[in-house]
This record gives sequence, structure tokens and C-alpha cells, in this order.
Amino acid sequence: MKAAFTIVLAFASCASARLALLPLDSRPATSDLPARIASLRSEDVSAAPTTLLGTRERGADVSALGAWLEAQDGGPLVVALDTLAYGGLVQSRSSDASVEEALKRLEVVRTWRARTGQPVYAFVTLPRQPDARNRARNFEVAKEMVEWARQGVFAELHVTWDDALPSSPAPAEGARLRSDAPRNVRVYPGADEVLSMLVARALSPAARRLAVEFSDPGAATRLAPYEGISLTDSVRLHAEGTGWTVVPSKSTPARLPFGGTVSEPTEPSDLTLFVFNGGDARRAALRVSQLLRSGHLAVADVSRVNQGTLPLWADLGTLDRPRDLASLGAWGTPGNNFGTVLAHAKIFLEGADPARQDALLARQVANDVIFSARVRSALRAAVPESDMGSDDAQRALVNLARSFFPLRLADTYELQSADLPWRRSFEWRFELRRETP
Repeated sequence: MKAAFTIVLAFASCASARLALLPLDSRPATSDLPARIASLRSEDVSAAPTTLLGTRERGADVSALGAWLEAQDGGPLVVALDTLAYGGLVQSRSSDASVEEALKRLEVVRTWRARTGQPVYAFVTLPRQPDARNRARNFEVAKEMVEWARQGVFAELHVTWDDALPSSPAPAEGARLRSDAPRNVRVYPGADEVLSMLVARALSPAARRLAVEFSDPGAATRLAPYEGISLTDSVRLHAEGTGWTVVPSKSTPARLPFGGTVSEPTEPSDLTLFVFNGGDARRAALRVSQLLRSGHLAVADVSRVNQGTLPLWADLGTLDRPRDLASLGAWGTPGNNFGTVLAHAKIFLEGADPARQDALLARQVANDVIFSARVRSALRAAVPESDMGSDDAQRALVNLARSFFPLRLADTYELQSADLPWRRSFEWRFELRRETP
């Protein structure tokens, strides 16, 4: 018989915390994942309760979040400004709040900074097109946040644009803000990954050096989906935003059965980021295994948007390699994956607790590969999207997902619970149970 215990992230409720998190909304990727990354390094993470955060149907309880923030005396603070200004990411596109109203709601952050003297790491988004109701308002608020950064309210401010399709004006808006921004402001594509990146900035401030290798270098120079820039530029901007410097590299003949060339850094690095952006998945898995023999490695799978590449992860599982990674990501857009992978890896290099590290890798495999590439499509085939909030959908989700467990990394994990927090099939909320002999 096996004894079991549940992996549950305990958020500190006391007033004093080593890190305070005010997420973008209640989705697991924007609230749970940043907190779990932080918990690799900090024993005391105080995250705003998810019940106060925004959903698809309603905005955040801004007044209650302001009261929560006032109770946080320890720092630093990592905050999504859209949550306070508009109620969340969805509401940043649809809110009727004026510039003046949004700025008034944000005053609680400036007051907190003045009262505590603790650093504030913040981000604000430029909304996606075409569903943004008032782009001019959002731009003016972002512009004022740049001024706050200039005044020292923020240790660091990231201005990011959300889901930039080819017609989106957001990259041009970002360029306008960047042209006169102080050194503590960064502008790049992103949204859901940014809180995780700022966690890394807050808890791992030392600069690190990053080597990057693409499975398909030629395709890396093309425009990335939802980014408005190339994959190579997206990697660089997300790396810099997380505290990495990308080192130069050169092409060399591959020592692999499949031949070809690989990328070798010409300067020392602390970590290699392997980006799977297409090509032969088996060759990529062998290259990942080879790279792991020479140092720390993280894998970002961006070949498909919002789902992992099954042949790649099947081969890596056969090689028993996911347990050895510093981090992995395949859950979102290229920028989503780059940001969370590099944030997790940066905290890992600071000396992560081994059990928590393995548990987080297991969660990433469960979410980014099992759910995104297997369970989601099966669930959509079984239940209409309009019924995803039903009990039938809940039962179908659990039954479908459990068929892919146990999951084995350094430890073995079973699925304990799962649901659809936003009553749609795009994301799930789940808990794993670590099994012990």
C-alpha cells in the first residue's frame, strides 16, 4: 500500500511577507504559477486571494485588493497594474473607467511604496486588437506609469502588449513608450507570463548568462505568432526582462545520428535554453539529452501555440529527461513559454528545494503536455464548449485526465483533483498527489 500526501501551496496570510503578489486575474497561469515559482526560493509568499481577482465575467474586487495590499508590510511587491486600474486583463479591454479613475485606483501602489520603502515590480499591458474598447485610455495610463517609474515608484516597470496579430497597433504603441522610457522600463510582447518574470527579478536580481539554441534556426527569424516580432527577438526581450544576457553563439557540426548543425555558445553561460520551434522531434529530443550532459538546460516548446508537441515529449519521457530540466514550458504563446521557462530557471539556479522543483516540473508536464496536447482535445470532443461549466464537463475532465496518470519524474504523482475554473476548456485547475513507497 502507498502512503500519499497532497502538494498544496500555502500562501502566507500574515502581514509580513518576503514577497507579495497581486496577480493579473484568477487564471492558474497568471496567479498560481507565479506563486509556485516564487515558492521555490521564498518560504513566505503572500498572494492576493484568488476570490478577489477577476474572472471572465467579472472584474476584481479592487477595494478589497487595496485593503489586502495595505496589510502587506514586507516586500518586495510584484503587481499587475491592470488588476487595480480596470479589474483584470479581460476588463482592461472592456472597462469604462476613465484615465483619471484608473490612475486614482493605482494610487494605492504609490502609497504602499512610500509607506514601506520596499521595491515594487510592476507591469501594465497594451490591449489586444480588435476587442479593446478604449486604446487611447490604456495608452495614457501606461504612459503615466512610465512617468511613475521615472520618479522611482517602481524598481522596474514592464509595459507589454497582449496577443499582437499582424493588424495590431500595440507594437507601435510600445515603440512610442520605449522611445522616451527610463532604464527601469522594459517594453516587449507579453501578458500572462510577466508576473512570473517579475518574481524572478525580485527574488533573483543577479544577472545570469544564457545560451540559446533553436531546433530550426532558419524559422526563428520569422514573425512569431501573437508577438509582432521574430522568435529570436522575443527570446532576447524575455531573457533581458527576466535578468538574463544572451551570449553569442556559432553554428557547428552536430555530433548526432541525424547529422546537421547545432548552436554552440562562444562565451560561458549559466544555462542553455533549447527552443523547439519545429523540425524533427526525435532529433530534438536527442539534442536535449546531449545538452543536459554538459550543463543546466531549459526547454521551451513553441512549435505550436498553446500546446506541447507530443512526439518531442514522448521521446524525452522515454529518455527519462524531464526530471533533469531546469524548467520547461509549452502552454501558451511563444512569449508565454519563454517568460515562464526563464523565470523558473532563474529561480532554480538560486538553489531551489529539490522536492518543490520536481513537483513544479511535474505540474508543467501535466499542464503543458498532458492537458494541452491530450486532455483538452478529448474534452472538447466529449462536451460542447457551451457546457464546460456543467457537472458533466467536470466529470469528463477528471475521467479523461486520470487515464494519463501516474506521472513519473524523480517522484511519482497521481491526479488528486481537477476543474475548469473559467468554465471553458482552455485551462484547468488541478492538484497532484505525490506518492511515496
